[in-house]
Amino acid sequence: MANKIDLALKRLVDDLRAAYGENLASIVLYGSVAAGDHLELRSDHNLLIALKRITVADLRLSETTLRNWHSLGQPMPVFFTVEELKRAADVFPIEFLQMEKARKVLHGSDPFDLVEISQANLRHQTEYELRTKLIQLRRLYIPASTSVERLSALMSDSLASFAALFRAVLILHGQEPTVSKSDNVRATARLLGLEESSFERIFALRSKPGSKLTETEANTVFSAYMDQIERVIEAVDEMESQNRER
Repeated sequence: MANKIDLALKRLVDDLRAAYGENLASIVLYGSVAAGDHLELRSDHNLLIALKRITVADLRLSETTLRNWHSLGQPMPVFFTVEELKRAADVFPIEFLQMEKARKVLHGSDPFDLVEISQANLRHQTEYELRTKLIQLRRLYIPASTSVERLSALMSDSLASFAALFRAVLILHGQEPTVSKSDNVRATARLLGLEESSFERIFALRSKPGSKLTETEANTVFSAYMDQIERVIEAVDEMESQNRER
């Protein structure tokens, strides 16, 4: 039996078709729900709406429909024109790859048939995002370092963010990532010869709420964890040098 969100999604698609008519090129569901790796009634239903043109007036046509959708706890869709999707792959390679790998077309043609993602652009954005998150991790560590709870939360939350980028690392090395973030972390560790124990300790913090660390243990795990992140960045950075030598 269809649940409340499934029915709301069907109604949303019908309402968007009515609102946009011929201007509506595609509606795409992407992410864990599209891949079938989600928690019923809890996971976000991420949507991409592709229009042939986008003006302020066009956006306002869906205001009531999307306000109702958002009131169910669902994120607002992202809007692109068809032409933008063709041209934006050079600046959004990671995001487009994530959409491309786990998507379901709900209306119209598949917009990702038109998208070409460059390995060079993917490598560049992957390194940029990894370095940005590492800088943020170092900054947040300082106030969290004297609190086991805060440091544990920082490690757990940041690893989830890094895991999404590890998908791109695997793709750059010619490997097929999975939907599971933890599996991608383990696959990246095996690929690059990383020390997996710090990752596993952090996974345990999330999956086993009762597993607590002492302050000394938490800082030791963090140190090892940060070292492994730095090694991932070094591996991605080295790919640029290798490409230049070819």
